Amino acid sequence: MRTQTTNYVARLFAGDLSAFGGPATDEAMAGHIRAEQMSLVLSYSVGIMLGNACNAIVLAIALWQSPDRTLALIWAATVAGAAIAFGLQSHAARRITKPQFVSRRAMHRLVRNAFILGSAWGIVPVAFFANASTGGQLVITCLCSGMLAGGALAFATIPIAAIAFTAPIFVGIAICLGRNGDLAFLLIAFLVVVYGSVLLRGVFVNSFSFARRVMRQIEAERTVRLDPLTHLPNRVAFNETLDAALRRLALSGEEFAVLLLDLDRFKDVNDKFGHPAGDEFLVQVASRLQRCTRVAEHVARIGGDEFALVMANLARPEDALEIAERFVAAFVEPFQIEGRQIVGATSVGIVLAPRDGNTPFDIMKNADAALYRAKKAGPGTVCFFEQADDRLSRDRKALQADLDGAIARNELFLVFQPFLDLGTNRITGFEALLRWQHPSRGLVPPSEFIPIAEETGLIHEIGEWVIRRACATLADWPEDIRVAVNFSASQFHNTAILQTIVQALADAKVSPNRFEIEITESMLLSKYGSAASILNALLELGVTVALDDFGTGFSSLTYLRKLPFSRIKIDQSFIRDMLVQPDCAAIVKSVISLARDLQIGVVAEGVETADQLEYLRQVSCDEVQGYLVSRPVAADGVMALLETKRIRATFAA
Repeated sequence: MRTQTTNYVARLFAGDLSAFGGPATDEAMAGHIRAEQMSLVLSYSVGIMLGNACNAIVLAIALWQSPDRTLALIWAATVAGAAIAFGLQSHAARRITKPQFVSRRAMHRLVRNAFILGSAWGIVPVAFFANASTGGQLVITCLCSGMLAGGALAFATIPIAAIAFTAPIFVGIAICLGRNGDLAFLLIAFLVVVYGSVLLRGVFVNSFSFARRVMRQIEAERTVRLDPLTHLPNRVAFNETLDAALRRLALSGEEFAVLLLDLDRFKDVNDKFGHPAGDEFLVQVASRLQRCTRVAEHVARIGGDEFALVMANLARPEDALEIAERFVAAFVEPFQIEGRQIVGATSVGIVLAPRDGNTPFDIMKNADAALYRAKKAGPGTVCFFEQADDRLSRDRKALQADLDGAIARNELFLVFQPFLDLGTNRITGFEALLRWQHPSRGLVPPSEFIPIAEETGLIHEIGEWVIRRACATLADWPEDIRVAVNFSASQFHNTAILQTIVQALADAKVSPNRFEIEITESMLLSKYGSAASILNALLELGVTVALDDFGTGFSSLTYLRKLPFSRIKIDQSFIRDMLVQPDCAAIVKSVISLARDLQIGVVAEGVETADQLEYLRQVSCDEVQGYLVSRPVAADGVMALLETKRIRATFAA
């Protein structure tokens, strides 16, 4: 019982309308309603405080001839001074962006201030009415009645504040009238009670209506500003929060931080388990991230796997670091999705305003730069923005702009790394590898520009160029030599790629069985059905398909049994360690044996030593590829390589 009473009192003084029979809300919604209520009070407060000051002066003048003149002057000076000070404070507060959430403590302060001001006016009839002249009594009556009406208007949306303001005035009037005992005064007291009841009834009706209107408005705004998947604020809401923080920074110097998060390897989750699993992963991530924030602050989902948080009223940078580390720690426990355990991780970039920027563009640009450095450092890294990050970010954007025109400027070219058949000691084909010769940067590694191409969609244009150039080069080679081209997931699932291959082969007058594409296991997991249809279409065309990096993914044997692969390529990590790690050797032998039974060719990648080559020959591997055979060579070096390495003692049995 005591707990219920305590909760009721807490709700009452927090302005919770459910304490008066109004609509019930959770604390988040109540905080939004309090923010709207407070904003409305502030919009009236300057005028109300000016009215208080003027009324206090009028009262002092009316009581100038009263025996209580000195006390009245002190009272008037105190009330007028306090009203002017509070009015100036309210005017300054109105210039600051309206908060989206107001705490119970702020409402407690408002109710307290309303009670103090109401008590000041409640003193008037008690202290001054008896000794005032008839005219003075009339002024006191009018002023008190006016303050009752003004208080009811000012706090029309907050019943507890209206009661806190008007109750002392009612009590003061009641004491004053009760002292007299005259029937006329008792009648006036009755009318005051009726008048007060009508005012408070109006306050309740208006406040309930206001709260329901705010709730409908908030729900409508949530629809526009809410991410439909995670139910977190979206980019629109985040931008508004950032703009509000910048306005507070300009007006009051309130510093803040922005934390930008990106999920590490989220693309792998989508590729391996499918988009429904990826969506569920995002939902669980959102839930964990939101539990890490401070009260009234919300993580926003601003992109596919990108989240952001504005930390307002930042006392010290360490506070932002603490939240960022909570975000990272939230990924320690694996996620349970569709009966699987998925391990996730996030990287976080932090910017501090105004140190790192004072415009939305600068803040987000620098946050992105800090995040980029964090991701390069590895999963679970947190980085504050540094000026060097800005240079890295600008450099990456410049690289992206240059890549956009690299094909037109003939800056892209192919190099070719051979496959050696261990049975015949002859080169049977080449893998086409993309290179970029930048006019000022020199040779740009594929690890730098391929991710940019995939992010921007340039991979499709570049991929088509690679196919056409590889086929054109293949036309100059002997008929028994093939070329293999790597495909990205976005390329492979693009149905237009089939027509590109057909046209490139026709233009080069090359047989389809000399063209091979290499795909990874992850490309099959997200869209198995479409992958199977594309592979079958390639098979009908006569093109061969190799499964690249075998052993690094899930290596489902179903793929080998049901899909038309011509070759599998054992990942170089197994080849590198097979002579020192028995488990790697066992895997290599098993894969080769399995492939032989399924009549699928095997290529061992990353062969760099003669001992590795000899072991692979002993376990009957079909082909090898690596620096021992040859480093990648330019197109004009292929024929020379074919002549010198058709039979070579190094590779002889």
